[in-house]
Amino acid sequence: MRTLVIGDIHGAPRALIQVLQRADIQNDDFLIFLGDYADGWSETPELLDFLIGYRQTHRCLFLRGNHDALCYDFLLGKPMDTLWRLHGGKATEKAYRNVSHERRNAHLNFLTELENHYLDSKNRLFLHAGFTNLRGIAHEHFEQMFYWDRTLWEVAQSCNLSPTDPHFPNRLKLYTEIYIGHTPTTRLGTDKPLSFNGVTNVDTGAAFKGRITIMDIDTRDYWQSDPVHTLYPDEQGRNM
Repeated sequence: MRTLVIGDIHGAPRALIQVLQRADIQNDDFLIFLGDYADGWSETPELLDFLIGYRQTHRCLFLRGNHDALCYDFLLGKPMDTLWRLHGGKATEKAYRNVSHERRNAHLNFLTELENHYLDSKNRLFLHAGFTNLRGIAHEHFEQMFYWDRTLWEVAQSCNLSPTDPHFPNRLKLYTEIYIGHTPTTRLGTDKPLSFNGVTNVDTGAAFKGRITIMDIDTRDYWQSDPVHTLYPDEQGRNM
């Protein structure tokens, strides 16, 4: 059995299906989706339909991303601001214009059931974004940090201290490994996953001109879709 992490998808089932095929997913694989299923490309409803069906035949764990929390509020009918529309929400808003009440409810149920984090038996932590409490996830005061925080990734990539140094950040000592998405690695000039100080980022820019990535966390092998924008040639994604 492989344990596989899947980075941000952003409404692009064409790319997800492609990379699932390239990774040759087997029924006994354990798939951990790191969140951000919604917003960006035009097929958020189709993507959520796919994931709802996929979990019936595969062992999946779905984590909550910040865009999933925003999409949930949108589906509840809460007013959404201009900033959300500019960062991928416009495509979601348009995609749901002709979606039935029944499908909307199914998507709401799916988004309600998302997990904020997952800690496995080897003390490996999986979450969309990060956490801020120096004692770890059990002590985090604001659950929104699990899917909004960027400071964990910033600390991991900027720290040049040895783990034995007394000033080494405590957040980086708590878990054997940490897997996140949320902040595209394309901001650092690559569409490949990156690791710093035990934190591995698998958001390889699918919302922009990057790819969707699946990584085997034991072998560190990974598979990628084509650049997502090439599969949606008539669309803009999230402010590409």
